[in-house]
Amino acid sequence: MTASMLIFGTIGIFVRSISVPSGILAALRGFTGALFLIILTYILKKRISFKAIKANFIILLLSGAAIGINWILLFESYRHTTVAKATLCYYLAPIFFVIISPFVLNEKMTLKKLLCTFAALGGMILISGIVDNGFNQNIFMKDDWKGITLAVGAAVFYAAVMVSNKKIHDIGAFDKTIVQLITAAIVILPYSLSAETISATSINPKTTVLTAVIGILHTGVAYVLYFSAVKELPAQST
Repeated sequence: MTASMLIFGTIGIFVRSISVPSGILAALRGFTGALFLIILTYILKKRISFKAIKANFIILLLSGAAIGINWILLFESYRHTTVAKATLCYYLAPIFFVIISPFVLNEKMTLKKLLCTFAALGGMILISGIVDNGFNQNIFMKDDWKGITLAVGAAVFYAAVMVSNKKIHDIGAFDKTIVQLITAAIVILPYSLSAETISATSINPKTTVLTAVIGILHTGVAYVLYFSAVKELPAQST
């Protein structure tokens, strides 16, 4: 879990350096991550369990769709506000998850867990640089609000992914992640093709390398680590 969080935490820097529309980048992320995992499955001689996929198919599709929408909203937020502000709002998702877990997952909520959760949020505010960089002056800029709203929306869908993955049972992390990433990419694709265009000048070695890093490291590797951990940990620990 810690390893996946360290990887996820750097994605904003990469996204800001790629001159590709958010939807197209998100779709590429999904397809690249899924392809990497399929190749890795073959190399490691793991078998994809279609029986397990079939048993969890509906919830895999729903969670995959939530991942896709989550990516679009997050990538768009990076373009309208700072990485610090977008990341801070995006990581409200665990707060949402902790609050709803007693109701949807029947996990016991204690005062200690609740206080620790909000202490962690307070720590994020302090280290984000928002306060030192003029929080009161800059947070109300029009473009900031758009980015913040998009990031909070991404957090809602991220929380939905966290909840849905606790409902998926008896399936390997590779199988689960491959289906979810392909679903995410397919969900994003119609939006990307209808609303966005990519210019020839944006296709260059730098964009290609950074997109590959996001697809392989920030998606394929990170989501396998993350989904493997989620099923082993209670919601508050996650």
